[in-house]
Amino acid sequence: MAEMGLARVALSVTTLDRKLARVMEPRAATPQRRLDTIAALSRADIPVGVMFAPVIPALNDDELEAVLAQATGAGAQSAGYVLLRLPLEIKDLFREWLEASTPGRAKHVMSLIRQMRGGKDYDSQWHTRMKGTGPYAEMIARRFRMAVKRLGLNRERTQLAIGKFRRPPRTGDQLGLF
Repeated sequence: MAEMGLARVALSVTTLDRKLARVMEPRAATPQRRLDTIAALSRADIPVGVMFAPVIPALNDDELEAVLAQATGAGAQSAGYVLLRLPLEIKDLFREWLEASTPGRAKHVMSLIRQMRGGKDYDSQWHTRMKGTGPYAEMIARRFRMAVKRLGLNRERTQLAIGKFRRPPRTGDQLGLF
């Protein structure tokens, strides 16, 4: 599919710290395995990018530049980030997890999140929900832009050959797509 311009891949790397990764995402691949996957995709000429997501202030945001640098070294050509989103019942689950996992930092983390969400745990506004607002969110955005520029990421985005996609048959046979 990549040879035909039909696919590109982005992997999230939330941290390089294996211990923090185990706490944040206990069932997910380790940071090194994610970087190895980026390298394998790049070697196979599959356009690959990295998502530093979710960005959690005072928990993993200090690793932004290091994650992008490691991913670039592994072959990532593009990058993006998403600020932690806490819609609906997720906010309660996250707060419970945060208190249990990092009790000394939980209030500070939530304070920063609220600063980036107009005083709330979550803001569903279309243009701000992924990046936040306010000084702390602007600082993260600026750091991201500077790292992307320094590392040469996001220079060219592989355009998908959308003209090659075909509408599936109306019969509902999903295997017919292949």
